[in-house]
Amino acid sequence: MLSRIDPMVRLLVVAIVLAIVLPVHGSARDAAQFVSNAAVFLLFFLNGVRLPRHEVMAGLSNHRLLWPLVAWCFGAMALAGWGLSLAGQGWMPPLLALGFVYLGCLPSTVQSATAYTSLAGGNVASAVVAAALLNLIGVFVTAPLFSLLAGGSGSGFHSDALIKVVAILLVPFLLGQVAQGWLLEWVKGHRSLVTTMDRSSIAIAVYVAFSGAVAQQFWTRIDLAGWLWLAGGTVLFLVFGHGGAWLLGGVLRLDRPNRITMLFAGAQKSIAMGAPLAAVLFRPDVAGVILLPILLYHLVQLVIAAPIVKRLTLG
Repeated sequence: MLSRIDPMVRLLVVAIVLAIVLPVHGSARDAAQFVSNAAVFLLFFLNGVRLPRHEVMAGLSNHRLLWPLVAWCFGAMALAGWGLSLAGQGWMPPLLALGFVYLGCLPSTVQSATAYTSLAGGNVASAVVAAALLNLIGVFVTAPLFSLLAGGSGSGFHSDALIKVVAILLVPFLLGQVAQGWLLEWVKGHRSLVTTMDRSSIAIAVYVAFSGAVAQQFWTRIDLAGWLWLAGGTVLFLVFGHGGAWLLGGVLRLDRPNRITMLFAGAQKSIAMGAPLAAVLFRPDVAGVILLPILLYHLVQLVIAAPIVKRLTLG
Protein backbone atom coordinates (compact mmCIF):
# COMPACT_ATOMS: atom_id res chain seq x y z
CA MET A 1 0.00 0.00 0.00
CA LEU A 2 2.81 2.41 0.92
CA SER A 3 4.51 1.73 -2.44
CA ARG A 4 1.45 3.18 -4.23
CA ILE A 5 1.96 6.59 -2.62
CA ASP A 6 3.88 9.07 -4.76
CA PRO A 7 7.56 9.08 -3.65
CA MET A 8 7.56 12.88 -3.42
CA VAL A 9 4.57 12.75 -1.07
CA ARG A 10 6.33 10.24 1.17
CA LEU A 11 9.48 12.36 1.25
CA LEU A 12 7.51 15.51 2.12
CA VAL A 13 5.78 13.71 4.99
CA VAL A 14 9.16 12.51 6.30
CA ALA A 15 10.60 16.05 6.07
CA ILE A 16 7.64 17.53 7.97
CA VAL A 17 7.72 14.85 10.68
CA LEU A 18 11.49 15.23 11.07
CA ALA A 19 11.10 19.01 11.40
CA ILE A 20 8.50 18.51 14.14
CA VAL A 21 10.53 15.89 16.03
CA LEU A 22 14.03 17.22 15.42
CA PRO A 23 13.99 20.89 14.30
CA VAL A 24 17.19 22.85 13.84
CA HIS A 25 17.82 25.53 16.45
CA GLY A 26 20.17 28.42 17.08
CA SER A 27 23.42 28.57 15.12
CA ALA A 28 22.61 25.25 13.43
CA ARG A 29 19.75 27.00 11.60
CA ASP A 30 22.21 29.18 9.64
CA ALA A 31 24.15 26.11 8.58
CA ALA A 32 20.91 24.34 7.61
CA GLN A 33 19.82 27.38 5.58
CA PHE A 34 23.15 27.35 3.75
CA VAL A 35 22.71 23.66 2.92
CA SER A 36 19.15 24.35 1.76
CA ASN A 37 20.29 27.20 -0.50
CA ALA A 38 23.04 25.02 -1.95
CA ALA A 39 20.53 22.23 -2.61
CA VAL A 40 18.18 24.69 -4.35
CA PHE A 41 21.09 25.97 -6.46
CA LEU A 42 21.84 22.38 -7.52
CA LEU A 43 18.15 21.71 -8.25
CA PHE A 44 17.88 24.61 -10.69
CA PHE A 45 21.25 23.86 -12.24
CA LEU A 46 20.04 20.36 -13.07
CA ASN A 47 16.79 21.81 -14.42
CA GLY A 48 18.86 23.99 -16.73
CA VAL A 49 20.87 21.00 -17.95
CA ARG A 50 17.75 18.89 -18.56
CA LEU A 51 15.58 21.32 -20.53
CA PRO A 52 16.65 21.23 -24.20
CA ARG A 53 16.55 24.67 -25.80
CA HIS A 54 15.06 23.35 -29.05
CA GLU A 55 12.09 21.89 -27.14
CA VAL A 56 11.35 25.29 -25.62
CA MET A 57 11.43 26.90 -29.06
CA ALA A 58 9.20 24.19 -30.55
CA GLY A 59 6.67 24.46 -27.74
CA LEU A 60 6.41 28.21 -28.16
CA SER A 61 4.67 27.62 -31.49
CA ASN A 62 1.54 26.21 -29.79
CA HIS A 63 0.15 29.69 -29.14
CA ARG A 64 -3.50 28.68 -28.69
CA LEU A 65 -2.57 26.58 -25.66
CA LEU A 66 0.55 28.18 -24.26
CA TRP A 67 -0.30 31.84 -23.73
CA PRO A 68 -3.82 31.26 -22.33
CA LEU A 69 -2.17 28.76 -19.98
CA VAL A 70 0.33 31.38 -18.81
CA ALA A 71 -2.52 33.86 -18.28
CA TRP A 72 -4.52 31.27 -16.35
CA CYS A 73 -1.62 30.19 -14.13
CA PHE A 74 -0.26 33.63 -13.23
CA GLY A 75 -3.46 35.63 -13.73
CA ALA A 76 -6.66 33.84 -12.77
CA MET A 77 -5.07 31.45 -10.26
CA ALA A 78 -3.06 34.24 -8.61
CA LEU A 79 -6.19 36.37 -8.27
CA ALA A 80 -8.10 33.39 -6.87
CA GLY A 81 -5.45 32.90 -4.18
CA TRP A 82 -5.57 36.61 -3.39
CA GLY A 83 -9.37 36.46 -3.18
CA LEU A 84 -9.24 33.53 -0.77
CA SER A 85 -6.81 35.44 1.43
CA LEU A 86 -9.15 38.44 1.53
CA ALA A 87 -12.18 36.26 2.25
CA GLY A 88 -10.37 34.64 5.15
CA GLN A 89 -9.27 37.87 6.83
CA GLY A 90 -10.29 37.78 10.46
CA TRP A 91 -10.79 34.01 10.26
CA MET A 92 -7.28 32.79 9.61
CA PRO A 93 -3.86 34.09 10.63
CA PRO A 94 -2.24 36.63 8.29
CA LEU A 95 0.62 34.26 7.42
CA LEU A 96 -1.84 31.56 6.39
CA ALA A 97 -3.70 34.09 4.25
CA LEU A 98 -0.38 34.99 2.63
CA GLY A 99 0.08 31.29 1.98
CA PHE A 100 -2.96 31.30 -0.32
CA VAL A 101 -1.59 34.31 -2.21
CA TYR A 102 1.72 32.48 -2.56
CA LEU A 103 -0.05 29.30 -3.71
CA GLY A 104 -1.86 31.23 -6.44
CA CYS A 105 1.35 32.80 -7.74
CA LEU A 106 3.25 29.53 -8.18
CA PRO A 107 3.75 27.83 -11.57
CA SER A 108 2.54 24.38 -12.57
CA THR A 109 4.21 21.10 -11.77
CA VAL A 110 6.35 19.47 -14.44
CA GLN A 111 6.56 15.75 -13.71
CA SER A 112 3.06 14.99 -12.42
CA ALA A 113 1.26 17.31 -14.88
CA THR A 114 3.10 15.63 -17.74
CA ALA A 115 2.54 12.13 -16.38
CA TYR A 116 -1.21 12.57 -15.86
CA THR A 117 -1.57 14.31 -19.23
CA SER A 118 -0.01 11.24 -20.83
CA LEU A 119 -2.23 8.81 -18.91
CA ALA A 120 -5.37 10.75 -19.87
CA GLY A 121 -4.47 10.90 -23.57
CA GLY A 122 -3.40 14.54 -23.69
CA ASN A 123 -0.75 16.33 -25.75
CA VAL A 124 2.39 15.19 -23.93
CA ALA A 125 4.88 17.25 -25.95
CA SER A 126 2.96 20.47 -25.25
CA ALA A 127 2.56 19.46 -21.59
CA VAL A 128 6.33 19.07 -21.16
CA VAL A 129 7.14 22.39 -22.81
CA ALA A 130 4.26 24.27 -21.18
CA ALA A 131 5.06 23.08 -17.66
CA ALA A 132 8.77 23.75 -18.13
CA LEU A 133 8.10 27.20 -19.55
CA LEU A 134 5.69 28.04 -16.72
CA ASN A 135 8.41 27.17 -14.22
CA LEU A 136 10.96 29.24 -16.10
CA ILE A 137 8.55 32.20 -16.17
CA GLY A 138 7.85 31.55 -12.48
CA VAL A 139 11.49 32.28 -11.64
CA PHE A 140 10.91 35.83 -12.91
CA VAL A 141 7.21 36.32 -12.11
CA THR A 142 6.26 34.53 -8.87
CA ALA A 143 8.22 36.69 -6.42
CA PRO A 144 7.21 40.13 -7.80
CA LEU A 145 3.63 38.97 -8.41
CA PHE A 146 3.39 37.77 -4.81
CA SER A 147 4.87 41.06 -3.62
CA LEU A 148 2.31 43.01 -5.67
CA LEU A 149 -0.71 41.06 -4.41
CA ALA A 150 0.50 40.76 -0.80
CA GLY A 151 1.28 44.47 -0.59
CA GLY A 152 2.67 45.60 2.75
CA SER A 153 1.68 42.32 4.41
CA GLY A 154 4.38 40.29 2.62
CA SER A 155 6.02 39.29 5.90
CA GLY A 156 9.75 38.78 5.60
CA PHE A 157 9.78 39.76 1.92
CA HIS A 158 12.11 42.56 0.83
CA SER A 159 13.43 43.79 -2.49
CA ASP A 160 16.79 42.15 -1.84
CA ALA A 161 14.95 38.82 -1.93
CA LEU A 162 14.67 39.30 -5.69
CA ILE A 163 18.47 39.40 -5.84
CA LYS A 164 18.56 36.09 -3.97
CA VAL A 165 16.06 34.64 -6.44
CA VAL A 166 18.33 35.60 -9.32
CA ALA A 167 21.46 34.28 -7.57
CA ILE A 168 20.03 30.98 -6.32
CA LEU A 169 17.42 30.14 -8.99
CA LEU A 170 18.07 31.97 -12.26
CA VAL A 171 21.89 31.95 -12.35
CA PRO A 172 22.19 28.17 -11.81
CA PHE A 173 19.49 27.55 -14.43
CA LEU A 174 21.42 29.62 -16.98
CA LEU A 175 24.65 27.86 -16.00
CA GLY A 176 22.88 24.56 -16.56
CA GLN A 177 21.83 25.70 -20.04
CA VAL A 178 25.45 26.63 -20.81
CA ALA A 179 26.73 23.29 -19.47
CA GLN A 180 24.06 21.31 -21.33
CA GLY A 181 26.42 20.24 -24.11
CA TRP A 182 28.78 18.62 -21.60
CA LEU A 183 26.41 17.26 -18.97
CA LEU A 184 23.15 16.36 -20.72
CA GLU A 185 24.20 12.81 -21.61
CA TRP A 186 25.46 12.22 -18.05
CA VAL A 187 22.14 13.44 -16.63
CA LYS A 188 20.21 11.18 -19.02
CA GLY A 189 22.37 8.23 -18.03
CA HIS A 190 21.87 8.79 -14.30
CA ARG A 191 18.13 9.55 -14.15
CA SER A 192 17.52 7.79 -10.83
CA LEU A 193 20.39 9.64 -9.14
CA VAL A 194 19.29 13.01 -10.55
CA THR A 195 15.68 12.37 -9.50
CA THR A 196 16.85 11.52 -5.99
CA MET A 197 18.88 14.75 -5.89
CA ASP A 198 15.84 16.73 -7.07
CA ARG A 199 13.53 15.29 -4.44
CA SER A 200 16.15 15.62 -1.71
CA SER A 201 16.62 19.32 -2.51
CA ILE A 202 12.89 19.95 -2.16
CA ALA A 203 12.68 17.91 1.05
CA ILE A 204 15.60 19.84 2.57
CA ALA A 205 13.90 23.16 1.78
CA VAL A 206 10.66 21.94 3.40
CA TYR A 207 12.53 20.61 6.45
CA VAL A 208 14.39 23.89 7.03
CA ALA A 209 11.21 25.96 6.54
CA PHE A 210 9.18 23.83 8.94
CA SER A 211 11.98 23.72 11.47
CA GLY A 212 11.76 27.50 11.71
CA ALA A 213 7.98 27.32 12.07
CA VAL A 214 8.22 24.63 14.75
CA ALA A 215 10.80 26.68 16.67
CA GLN A 216 8.23 29.51 16.70
CA GLN A 217 5.45 27.05 17.74
CA PHE A 218 3.38 27.81 14.64
CA TRP A 219 0.44 25.70 15.88
CA THR A 220 -0.21 28.34 18.55
CA ARG A 221 -0.78 30.89 15.75
CA ILE A 222 -3.53 28.87 14.05
CA ASP A 223 -6.84 28.23 15.82
CA LEU A 224 -9.60 25.84 14.78
CA ALA A 225 -11.14 28.41 12.40
CA GLY A 226 -7.74 28.82 10.73
CA TRP A 227 -7.34 25.08 10.16
CA LEU A 228 -10.88 24.89 8.78
CA TRP A 229 -10.14 27.79 6.43
CA LEU A 230 -6.97 26.02 5.31
CA ALA A 231 -8.91 22.87 4.45
CA GLY A 232 -11.92 24.65 2.93
CA GLY A 233 -9.82 27.14 0.98
CA THR A 234 -7.71 24.34 -0.47
CA VAL A 235 -10.85 22.50 -1.64
CA LEU A 236 -12.24 25.68 -3.23
CA PHE A 237 -8.93 26.37 -4.94
CA LEU A 238 -8.83 22.81 -6.30
CA VAL A 239 -12.35 23.12 -7.70
CA PHE A 240 -11.60 26.52 -9.23
CA GLY A 241 -8.28 25.40 -10.67
CA HIS A 242 -9.47 22.17 -12.28
CA GLY A 243 -12.95 23.31 -13.26
CA GLY A 244 -11.75 26.66 -14.59
CA ALA A 245 -8.88 25.20 -16.61
CA TRP A 246 -11.19 22.62 -18.20
CA LEU A 247 -13.84 25.24 -19.03
CA LEU A 248 -11.22 27.61 -20.44
CA GLY A 249 -10.02 24.86 -22.76
CA GLY A 250 -13.60 24.49 -23.99
CA VAL A 251 -14.06 28.24 -24.50
CA LEU A 252 -10.84 28.32 -26.54
CA ARG A 253 -12.13 25.35 -28.58
CA LEU A 254 -8.98 23.35 -28.01
CA ASP A 255 -9.01 19.79 -29.28
CA ARG A 256 -9.33 17.13 -26.58
CA PRO A 257 -5.57 16.36 -26.21
CA ASN A 258 -4.71 20.05 -25.74
CA ARG A 259 -7.71 20.57 -23.44
CA ILE A 260 -6.42 17.77 -21.21
CA THR A 261 -2.99 19.43 -21.22
CA MET A 262 -4.65 22.70 -20.19
CA LEU A 263 -6.40 20.92 -17.33
CA PHE A 264 -3.36 19.37 -15.67
CA ALA A 265 -0.76 22.04 -16.49
CA GLY A 266 -3.20 24.79 -15.52
CA ALA A 267 -4.63 23.38 -12.30
CA GLN A 268 -1.63 21.78 -10.64
CA LYS A 269 0.77 23.83 -8.53
CA SER A 270 4.45 23.09 -7.95
CA ILE A 271 5.93 22.31 -4.55
CA ALA A 272 9.18 21.83 -6.48
CA MET A 273 9.18 25.59 -7.04
CA GLY A 274 7.20 26.56 -3.94
CA ALA A 275 9.43 25.09 -1.25
CA PRO A 276 12.82 26.27 -2.59
CA LEU A 277 11.49 29.73 -3.43
CA ALA A 278 9.94 30.12 0.03
CA ALA A 279 13.30 29.23 1.57
CA VAL A 280 14.83 32.08 -0.42
CA LEU A 281 12.07 34.68 0.01
CA PHE A 282 10.96 34.30 3.63
CA ARG A 283 12.50 34.08 7.07
CA PRO A 284 12.51 30.52 8.46
CA ASP A 285 10.06 31.42 11.23
CA VAL A 286 7.36 32.41 8.69
CA ALA A 287 8.17 30.20 5.69
CA GLY A 288 6.71 27.06 7.27
CA VAL A 289 3.28 28.63 7.84
CA ILE A 290 3.20 30.25 4.38
CA LEU A 291 3.96 26.84 2.85
CA LEU A 292 0.97 25.11 4.48
CA PRO A 293 -1.52 25.82 1.63
CA ILE A 294 0.83 24.66 -1.15
CA LEU A 295 1.79 21.55 0.81
CA LEU A 296 -1.84 20.55 1.33
CA TYR A 297 -2.79 21.51 -2.23
CA HIS A 298 0.09 19.48 -3.65
CA LEU A 299 -0.85 16.38 -1.68
CA VAL A 300 -4.56 16.58 -2.58
CA GLN A 301 -3.96 17.34 -6.27
CA LEU A 302 -2.06 14.07 -6.57
CA VAL A 303 -4.85 12.18 -4.78
CA ILE A 304 -7.61 13.47 -7.08
CA ALA A 305 -5.55 13.21 -10.30
CA ALA A 306 -6.05 9.44 -10.64
CA PRO A 307 -9.88 9.53 -10.63
CA ILE A 308 -9.82 12.51 -13.01
CA VAL A 309 -7.64 10.52 -15.41
CA LYS A 310 -10.00 7.55 -15.14
CA ARG A 311 -13.00 9.78 -15.92
CA LEU A 312 -11.26 11.30 -18.95
CA THR A 313 -10.21 7.95 -20.38
CA LEU A 314 -13.78 6.63 -20.04
CA GLY A 315 -15.30 9.45 -21.93
